[in-house]
Amino acid sequence: MHRIIFGDNQFFGVNHVSDEKSRTQSIKFKEDKTILNTIDFALGNGAGAFMCTTHDRISKLNEVIRQDIKMANSLEFYPCLPYAHKYANALTELGVTGTIKEYLPGNILGSFMKGGIAYMKNDYIAMMELLIDAELKMFRNLHTPVIFLQNVITDLLLGLKMKNILKSYHDYIIKKYNAEPGYITMNMPALLNMLEEIGISNPIICSSINIDGFRMSGGKALYENTLKTKNVRGVAMQVLSGGVANPEKSIEYVCSLPKIESILFGASSKENIINTISLIKKYDSKDSLNIESVAV
Repeated sequence: MHRIIFGDNQFFGVNHVSDEKSRTQSIKFKEDKTILNTIDFALGNGAGAFMCTTHDRISKLNEVIRQDIKMANSLEFYPCLPYAHKYANALTELGVTGTIKEYLPGNILGSFMKGGIAYMKNDYIAMMELLIDAELKMFRNLHTPVIFLQNVITDLLLGLKMKNILKSYHDYIIKKYNAEPGYITMNMPALLNMLEEIGISNPIICSSINIDGFRMSGGKALYENTLKTKNVRGVAMQVLSGGVANPEKSIEYVCSLPKIESILFGASSKENIINTISLIKKYDSKDSLNIESVAV
């Protein structure tokens, strides 16, 4: 994975601490061109990949990106699925048949039959595969080397101890999409334990990791100990504690932790994009110098 990942929350008015900022961001990014320009700016200044939900607007953006051969060939997506609100809204507006026509890939009758038979047999694995195919349809012919399961599903499966579904997701992403499976969670230590139990070693796990312990289930100390003692490819998100923490101290803290392979951040202004990436590079460089001095 790339060290620096640019996220999409700001494009859809998602802000964890301020409704006013959410409204401001929604207005700012009402045009697709503004989103594309922001993504291009972040990648041009050091971000390596774009991590995004399967929001309907991403589907529209991808159509534009596919027409730009240079951007399509160079941009790496890390999709996060499923986007639950999309299906809830579609059922309300389009009904069941309309939702199936809108989102299921390939032959509509075959997809419907597969889903229907799966439902009748309580075949959750088949339904999961159908949902994955539907969600990833918008990324056809684009680079998706890592595909993440959203925390709303990951943590539900974790809480219900549905290990077989997690394992089946892992295997399906590798087999069908030749990609690495990733997991977003609000409880990285517990998820890592469960994944190890089902034979998934050194998994990619994205979770809140920050200096304040913001949304770190079990507490910051537990996360720090897990990172020191376990094998995991960590992706740190919400590194600024939802936007309220001191940026420099926050980035310094995250960069000092072991097993953090990537740092995910979102920003709506060019200034914040440049500042965040500069801080990551600054403290990565300091860590590298410290390691070299110890080795000598």
